[in-house]
Amino acid sequence: MDIRSGTPSSEPSATDLTPAPTSLRWRVSTAFTVLKCGAAIGLVLAGVFAAADNRMLTAALVAAAILGVYALRDIVAPVRLAADLDGVTVVSGYAGRQHVAWAQVERMRVDARSRGGMRSELLEIDAGEHLFLLSRYDLNAHPADAYEELLRLRGF
Repeated sequence: MDIRSGTPSSEPSATDLTPAPTSLRWRVSTAFTVLKCGAAIGLVLAGVFAAADNRMLTAALVAAAILGVYALRDIVAPVRLAADLDGVTVVSGYAGRQHVAWAQVERMRVDARSRGGMRSELLEIDAGEHLFLLSRYDLNAHPADAYEELLRLRGF
């Protein structure tokens, strides 16, 4: 954290001398992945204990399967966005990766919307025919912070 007194200084601060990073990575929260796995296991156990009621068993197993699929994606592809001096690599589809050179990135921005009293932010990376949308969950960071880091890496 850089704290400034409000009076101008002629000396560069330590943050001004820090070189820009050469690679960055954003990954999903490990704690949230563990929570999903635990919830899936809990749903399976609840379904087993409610095995007498077929509808409850079915609902619990379907919910557990959905959570399990999402948790598996977090385990298989935890890094959702990586960037280096050549470009960005984004998870595409369930667990595929797509590398986009900086020259192909037409625009990056943070899309912030308010709906139903909730505010959501998405990092948009527009690469022509492909539009990548990454949430706070995908990045485990605020999209605006990731955007600033990407701009710094890219040299803007």
